[in-house]
Amino acid sequence: MSRFMQSAAAALVLALVPQLSQAQDNEKSTAVKGGIQMKGWMGVVDAKEAKAGLTVDSAKFVSMGAGMHATTGPAITYWNPSMNAKGDYTVKATFSEREYMGLNNHPHPYGIVMAGNDMGAAGASYLYCAAYGNGNFIVRGFGPAPFQMNGPRGGASEAVNKAEAKGKPVTQEIAMSVKGDKVSCIINGKEVASYTKAEVTGEGKLKTTDGVVGFRMGHNTDAHIAGFSLTKN
Repeated sequence: MSRFMQSAAAALVLALVPQLSQAQDNEKSTAVKGGIQMKGWMGVVDAKEAKAGLTVDSAKFVSMGAGMHATTGPAITYWNPSMNAKGDYTVKATFSEREYMGLNNHPHPYGIVMAGNDMGAAGASYLYCAAYGNGNFIVRGFGPAPFQMNGPRGGASEAVNKAEAKGKPVTQEIAMSVKGDKVSCIINGKEVASYTKAEVTGEGKLKTTDGVVGFRMGHNTDAHIAGFSLTKN
């Protein structure tokens, strides 16, 4: 390929990126009936979802077999107030999309929530690590405004499993861990990101790395959650 053709191709890709991003950002959340049917669990939808009239009842969260199953709806965070982590700990679960992108036209994330404080209130803060079925992951939080730890588009890792194609199954084991001064995101047994406590706490970020744990689902996403657990390190 000539340099001219390479330059033209690159320019075309760059021209398409804003259009693709806008198309993804404009994808509407489709309400799902069911609400929270898991005893002891609570949830909250993102502010923009609430502004559009969506609530926790616009997603479905139920017990299924030995685990749980969530179908959204709006982007939503679930937590269990009785699961309050302190000091050094690990929270993890295995997320399985039976049909990758079954409810959407591009990859959406799901993952673990930690360090939840003032959950459900205007000043809520928490951190989450979430995976996509295309090999990417994000580490983000609310403090209470959204903040990003690994950039606006996250990053890629060989540790994150990729679905063979749309409609095919994909599974990710996702964990978040606090050990000493280190906060880690671990996907499928491999640490994909880590931060010091100072990097994730303070103004506009977490109040502390202690707090309730749970999980987060992107909008229009369907996944089974197995082996959800909180253990001391």
